[in-house]
Amino acid sequence: MQAIARENNLSETAFFVPTKEGYDLRWFTPTTEVELCGHATLASGYVIFNYLEDAPETIRFSTRSGPLTVERRDDLLAMNFPMRTPERCLTPPSELVHGLGRTTEQFLAFGETEGSGYYLAVFQSEEEVRRLVPDFSMLAQLGPMIVIVTAPGEKADFVSRCFAPSFGIDEDPVTGSTHCVLAPYWAGRLGKESLHAQQVSARGGELFCELLENRVSIAGNAVCYLEGTIDI
Repeated sequence: MQAIARENNLSETAFFVPTKEGYDLRWFTPTTEVELCGHATLASGYVIFNYLEDAPETIRFSTRSGPLTVERRDDLLAMNFPMRTPERCLTPPSELVHGLGRTTEQFLAFGETEGSGYYLAVFQSEEEVRRLVPDFSMLAQLGPMIVIVTAPGEKADFVSRCFAPSFGIDEDPVTGSTHCVLAPYWAGRLGKESLHAQQVSARGGELFCELLENRVSIAGNAVCYLEGTIDI
């Protein structure tokens, strides 16, 4: 699976197999297996719904992050993911500040004490987030920490970008797992539980988030752009 993901050279490649309860699901970047991935889970749900079987309205996956589901919701597919509430990071690592090229009003973290997780840098405007030119070699020195930058959105509740060079991904185009961190932060800041988000990478994406007790619903669209076979 790792070799296939390396050949694909995409942010993540998902692999799933049927079980009695649903499907086992795993995700690989070009360099490593990851604990949680949103867009590849959404894509897996789309393939099962549209190509593999007359699936029920909800698909259940067993993963390294526990049970996950994907359900049809009108024109969207909605994932049910674990909530990851970030905490204030009073002394951000120098590699984080220098890697982003600037400091900002607030840094937060989730999983920092475990040595892997997320750093969240909060900026004042969408333009600041869009204009960032990170030093990926510096951010890679943080180890297995994903770096999220975010700000209030101009046409959405908030915007974000995601950098993960230590996982072989300089910038991820759309990242469902980071919204497990972003949704609780912005829900608390804006005082609302349903949020419209945009990831403003070069490819970009639109997400619809909703807090569900200790879970986060993350919904988006999926389309098929390629079908084919590989030789192993």
